[in-house]
Amino acid sequence: MKQNFVLDIHTHTLASGHAFGTIREMAQAASGKNLKLLGISEHGPGIPGTVDPIYFSTLYVVPRNLYGVDILHGCEINVRNDGTLSLDQKYIDRLDYAIAGIHEQCYQDQGRKKNTENVISCMKNEKVCFISHPDDDHTPLDYELLVQAAKKYHVALEVNNNTFRRKQKRLNCIENYKTMLKLCMEYESPVIVSSDAHDPSLVGEFQEARELLEQVGFDEKLILNTDTEKFLDFIKTGNHAQ
Repeated sequence: MKQNFVLDIHTHTLASGHAFGTIREMAQAASGKNLKLLGISEHGPGIPGTVDPIYFSTLYVVPRNLYGVDILHGCEINVRNDGTLSLDQKYIDRLDYAIAGIHEQCYQDQGRKKNTENVISCMKNEKVCFISHPDDDHTPLDYELLVQAAKKYHVALEVNNNTFRRKQKRLNCIENYKTMLKLCMEYESPVIVSSDAHDPSLVGEFQEARELLEQVGFDEKLILNTDTEKFLDFIKTGNHAQ
């Protein structure tokens, strides 16, 4: 893959309760990897040990540039079993972007159809720009419907590098990504590649994800990581289809 990746928007700090770096340590690591933009996206309510929602109302105190890296504030919000997000809208409104995802700690599998409907329901929130790690058949998804909805609601599905490091725990994740990526090319629906770093040493680490993208011959024009301007345009509020 010829393109350089210049941003990483799915990362976690100590505040998430099970990660091991501060915002400044993560930004310094991003600078060392020559990234131009870093997104900090702590877990939302439902994950044991994560921040109280008030955290998201005080993000304005964090400098917007650290070590030469632009900083954006997100949240990885849990998809709940009723198809709603686990963070109140008053806090979501303060974010630069939101990621929605299913996590086994606070979600019970409801079967492929209902799981997909729940994720799609969360896509409709205009701040939800990304769906995290949609790859695990412990909570199976209908990828045809998922990609169609992602295209409709202007949401990018994630290729999560951390998945490949934990693939023994994530059922059929490689085959699911191959299916998803083929459909993303068919529908011209963009993807975001993320480290899902829980330690500064993993910020900007995309190698396993890049290898899979190369293997399937994925269209680089559909990857949001290659240009900060393209990425920022994508997350502008109000871009969701009606």
